[in-house]
Amino acid sequence: MKVISDSFYMTQRHLMALMRQPFWIVFMLVQPVIWLLLYGQLFRRVVELPGFQTGNYISFLMPGVVVTSALFGGGWAGMGIIADLERGVIDRFLLTPVSRTAVIAGRIIAMCISGAVQSCILISLGFLMGARYGGGLVGIPLLLVSAMLMMAAFGALSNALALVVRKEESVIGASNMLLLPMTFLAPIYMAKPLMPGWMQKASLVNPVTWTVEAGREALRVSPNWSAVGIRLLILLIFVLASMWVATRAFRIYQRSM
Repeated sequence: MKVISDSFYMTQRHLMALMRQPFWIVFMLVQPVIWLLLYGQLFRRVVELPGFQTGNYISFLMPGVVVTSALFGGGWAGMGIIADLERGVIDRFLLTPVSRTAVIAGRIIAMCISGAVQSCILISLGFLMGARYGGGLVGIPLLLVSAMLMMAAFGALSNALALVVRKEESVIGASNMLLLPMTFLAPIYMAKPLMPGWMQKASLVNPVTWTVEAGREALRVSPNWSAVGIRLLILLIFVLASMWVATRAFRIYQRSM
């Protein structure tokens, strides 16, 4: 299909641009590594609270840091669209027969490949700090899949926002307003039974919760595969809906030219 071949081409284009600045992956790791080091030390004794259900806080925190890194990576993806709009790159693509869906999909796929590399580095660092992954060779890939699905969904929505508002300040403002509260309305740093009641209810409709719960469950010694599968299916539906929104936003931008 044309959309697949065009998406492959666009993915190559973005990966080649990333390879010209490989240290970008390292720079993007600074914040999640700080979360892992500081939160890992600050909250390490909360596992002593009744109901926490784990004795190793680094093992509990590690999937949350991977998910948070993916969330912010996806949420800021619209900045790349803004840069291409300002340079006229998007307008030049409109003059070619390339699939409009592929213009968005290529960005998302390349972003997820980069995000997966970053996540593998974080998982390795977590292991060195004492995190243990009971799910082993099955659990770790499923953690990556869940995180990349969420990253793809938020990346698509961020691209859609950038195509509609076309202002760097608006994308930054929307990202800051949404992403940080979503991390605290999910059981990333604290076990869900220990969160306030209203936060537990809000977490039920939070995609970040679906993602981190899928990843944590997959890393258990005896996972509930049904729970993992349901959350992954919901995340996949979320990705498809977000891609539809992004494609519609691209067509709106095209009609405005």
